[in-house]
Amino acid sequence: MEGREEWLARTFIELADTLVADYDVIDLMCTLVERCAELLDSSEVGLALADPHGHLRVLASSTERMRVLELIEVQNDEGPCRDCFTNGERVVNQRLDEALERWPTFAVQARDAGFQMVHALPLRLRTETIGAMNVFNANLSHLTSQDVNLAQALADAATIGILQERAVRHGVQLAGQLQGALNSRIVVEHAKGIVAERLQVGMDEAFELIRGYAREERRRLSEVAVTIISGSLTMTDLSLSRARHSYAPRDRAGG
Repeated sequence: MEGREEWLARTFIELADTLVADYDVIDLMCTLVERCAELLDSSEVGLALADPHGHLRVLASSTERMRVLELIEVQNDEGPCRDCFTNGERVVNQRLDEALERWPTFAVQARDAGFQMVHALPLRLRTETIGAMNVFNANLSHLTSQDVNLAQALADAATIGILQERAVRHGVQLAGQLQGALNSRIVVEHAKGIVAERLQVGMDEAFELIRGYAREERRRLSEVAVTIISGSLTMTDLSLSRARHSYAPRDRAGG
């Protein structure tokens, strides 16, 4: 990576530019987890958001492996993200081989997936925690206090992005804002599965195809996803877009 100060300045300028426009909240969240993964080398990052009933739902992940582990957390109601959300406190430098009693199902599954160390940071709106950012490591490297503070700054940016997108345009209440973001994510995941199956590509590459087309057409990810599900956007159109712009899966793609 380039110098950390320069990288941070560029990243927050990018986020500021995004937040003053009519932006796509799902694309922004995917960008945030990718940037955090770049910041914390050798990490994979994900965001989980609480629905109006207080149940965590996966919103964005830097890799498909990360998304699957986050789903396991949510389904089993255990793991760093769940603890962070419930208590509103950070989980930092937790070795998985020392967490088998704390998270009996999640710790085993995460270790089997190749991870050794996990962290989670809260997404807060004043005193209310609306979700959490997961950071998983495949090695035993510890996050420093500076790493944690920088990652928390990105988590705070995620919170602002999630809430501003609908508060500014629609003036809806907090529960409605959170549910809207989660609904958009569900539609994108459905479209990813369709693209992956029909084009015989991985889920990471399927997401990059959808994202690339959305950016080319200046449309929201959820809008493009709906056209894929309905069949009005064909796989031929999507493939032609890839051919024109040579979209390729990134090392840290994710949806």
